[in-house]
Parts: sequence; C-alpha cells; structure tokens
Amino acid sequence: MPEKNETLVILDYGSQYTQLIARRTRELGIYSVILPFSTDIATIRDYEPKGIILSGGPNSVYEKNAPKLDTNILGTHLPILGICYGLQLLALHFGGKVEASSTREYGLASIKLTDKSALLDKKTDGSKVWMSHGDHVSMAPKKFVVSAMSGNTICALESTDDNIFGLQFHPEVSHSTFGVDVLKNFLVNICKFSQSWTPGSFIDTETKRIQELVGKDKVICALSGGVDSSVAATLVSKAIGDQQVCVFVDTGLLRKDEYDDVLEAYKNIGLNVTPVRAKERFLSKLAGVTDPETKRKIIGNEFIEIFDEEAKKIGNAGWLVQGTLYPDVIESVSVFGPSVTIKSHHNVGGLPEKMNLKLIEPLRELFKDEVRKIGAELGLPDAITLRQPFPGPGLAIRIIGEVNDEAISLVQAADAIVREEVGGSNVRESLWQYFAVLLPIQSVGVMGDGRTYEKVVAIRAVSSLDGMTADWAKLPHELLEKISGRIVSEVRGINRVVYDITSKPPGTIEWE
Repeated sequence: MPEKNETLVILDYGSQYTQLIARRTRELGIYSVILPFSTDIATIRDYEPKGIILSGGPNSVYEKNAPKLDTNILGTHLPILGICYGLQLLALHFGGKVEASSTREYGLASIKLTDKSALLDKKTDGSKVWMSHGDHVSMAPKKFVVSAMSGNTICALESTDDNIFGLQFHPEVSHSTFGVDVLKNFLVNICKFSQSWTPGSFIDTETKRIQELVGKDKVICALSGGVDSSVAATLVSKAIGDQQVCVFVDTGLLRKDEYDDVLEAYKNIGLNVTPVRAKERFLSKLAGVTDPETKRKIIGNEFIEIFDEEAKKIGNAGWLVQGTLYPDVIESVSVFGPSVTIKSHHNVGGLPEKMNLKLIEPLRELFKDEVRKIGAELGLPDAITLRQPFPGPGLAIRIIGEVNDEAISLVQAADAIVREEVGGSNVRESLWQYFAVLLPIQSVGVMGDGRTYEKVVAIRAVSSLDGMTADWAKLPHELLEKISGRIVSEVRGINRVVYDITSKPPGTIEWE
C-alpha cells in the first residue's frame, strides 16, 4: 500500500459508477480506496486521506431510510467532492433544497458555466456531460456558488472557503467530455495529490510491508494458476523468497488439462510449488449440493483444510497468501449490509470464520488490469499475465446444479472447444472472458435419424476493463456456428448450445 498521505477516500452510496471513480483516479496516478458511506470517521482518518469523494447513489436524500451524510467528515477540513447523490447530500446539509425532478435526466446533457469556478475549467463551458438522476437541487445553500447549470438544473456547486464542491453530473463516466480533467483538477490542484502512484511504487511499498508483517515465519500461498494468485505469489516471493511455499490444489474442478499445463508454466518462474491432488475430497463434499453459495462455502472450507494440513507439514507457517482483488472485496461486502451482497467470493466470503492461518492479500485493493501491469513489472510472461480470469471455485459455479464427474467432463469438453475456437480467432484480444456453462436442463434433439434428450450448454463471452461491469461480446455468427457445431458433434451428452447476451449489470459474468 502506498504512503497514507497519498490516499483518496471514496465513500460509496451505492452508485453503479463508484468503481469508475476509483479507476479514473488510479489512471491519474492517485491511489484511492472505496469505503461504505457508513464507515466511521476513525477508520477514514486511519487512511490519512488528502481528499474525500462522495459517490452517487440510487436513493432520494429525503427518503426515510436513505443513506445520510456523516457530518464528522466535514470536521476533517479536507477537500470534499460530492457527485450526484453526494452533491444532494451536501446541499441538503448546508440548507439547500432537494426535490424530485419533473423529468428524470438520464444520458447526455450540456452544461453552461454561470460563475467563476475553482473546479470547472473554461473549456467545460458548453461541453457534454453524463446525467443519471431523478432528483435535483432546487435551491442552492446560501454559502455556495452555482458555477454551472444544465438548462434549469443546477449542475455544479462550490464553497471554495470550505473546499467543498458538488457536481450533478458524473465526471467519471467516459461520456462526460472533460470529466477526467474535472477530476484531475479536484485531485491535483485542490487536494494537491502528487500523482506518484505506479505499479513500481506499489511493488516497493508492498514488498517492505510483507517483510515486516511476516518476519521469519513460513507462508503458504494458495496458487490457482490464474493471473491473481500468480502475481501475488511472485510478489511475496520477491519479499521473502523460500519462506513461501505455493500450494497448487487439483480440485477436479479445473479446466481440461489445466493442472498439468499450469505446473509446466511454473517451472520457469522459480516459485516453490507443492502440487496436491484432491479431486475426490472436493467432489464428495459437493455431492448433492445445488445452491451456489453453499458450493462456494464448501470449496472455501476444503481449501483451508488442505492449506492447514500443508502448513503443518512445513512447520512454522502462520500465513496464507491469496490473490484477492478489489472487485472481489466490493462484491462481497455490500454498501448496505449483507442482505444485498451480490455474491460471496471464494477468497473473500467463502472462507471459514475461524482459520489457523492469518491472511496476506497483497492485491486486495487493486483492479485486474493493475495486477496485470504489476505482473509484467515483476517479469512474469504473457502466458500468465494475459490469462483470462478463472473463478476460485472453478467449474463448480459453471455447472448449474449438482457437481459430479459426468457434469465436469461435459463442461470441460465444451469449454475446451470454446477456448480453442475463440482463442484462435481475431476477436480474442477484445475479450475479458469466454467459457461454457452447463445448464441443469435437457432438450430434445435429432441426431442421424434418432431422437436425443441431452444437456444444454450456454456460451458466455464478455468484454470488460476490470470485471466490475461487462458487455456481452458480439461474436461473429460464423464463429458461434463453428463452436456450436463442434460441441454438438464432439461432446456426447450435449445436443443444444445457446449464447448468453446479458451484460453486467444486470447479470454477473459468472452464472453462479
């Protein structure tokens, strides 16, 4: 983690764009953390932030149970920027009025500068911005200047004496023409960030932190073969060398031939890898289980048992390294509490409450593309840093329903065809993930002159930057036709192939 005095705190009020704010700040060389709006002031102060951003959100500020503004943050005297809902909270607190708009405003709008502004540059005058709101500030607080309007809508407020600013539009969304410039102005010129955060600086500070944290203890690393765990393992290896033992578990839920392929890839990296075959252990625990959250918990518990066993073998192992990323944390810890958590992740919510090993998650506050850059900086080959993401629970969550040998064989075979055909096409570079999902239904088909009643496979391919949002990939019809033909012809037990055209949101990338 970089030095605390170079941290931006983003308080999340539930906006679909909150993660974009963090991404934009990271792209500007400024380290940021997303915290729930309810985070206590002591925790916020621990980060020693140089500025605070209040995100947008789906609620109306005047609703009974709407998220509130913790006025303690005003006592920090830090620069504060409220975006959309964040603006409305600030306006309401300082004596302004917020009302429902006569017409909801979603999409592009033009803004007009109405006063001298410390936040908005002259070039933003007349520019396009992205709106997404049903309420608006109908009366500005007395101490605030209205610096921009969009038609009759107050678009920007600021109190330069207090270093408090508000925007009705979303500067973090790419559709806002000069949005990044507005954010940069707030962060660099108002908050005085130095823009010094880089993958290289992260490696240096995290290496030192791991050395101080671990001391002379031995460390177990949960190695999956994917980008995240490989980068985490390499980073920890750089810090403590052979004190780390990487455990690569064959759960039986890996992709076709993946166990042997991954072991081969690690031979040239110099990591200390211990392979463990445990397919029967996992499948016996998963027998009869169909609920996806239960699957994740079972797999998480079994992993920890194996890591505990391996820790005892090497002795003096007190730590477990995992490749947890920021999207895992965000999706597993809800802004509004556990009732609306999207899903628990194997390496976050899937862990048992009591563990003999303490966690080291060096990538916990990074996005996937940042991790790829750090992996490249550490010298890892493209074959590892450019691998498409693969979930910790493996194929267990790509088999909808019960996990057994037959289901695993079917989805492995279908998935191998998808990866071969898409991987060999000219669209591969534009994709985030592409894989097969086995559905718990059968359909009637005709093969030769006979009737079949066999399983259905769904193909999923998405484009994304960091996995927080994703768009379904418009694969060429010829490519889909070839994949479908091969699966139905080559994989006995599957007679129908469908294509998933759902984006995230409203769906998730994985089916479970």
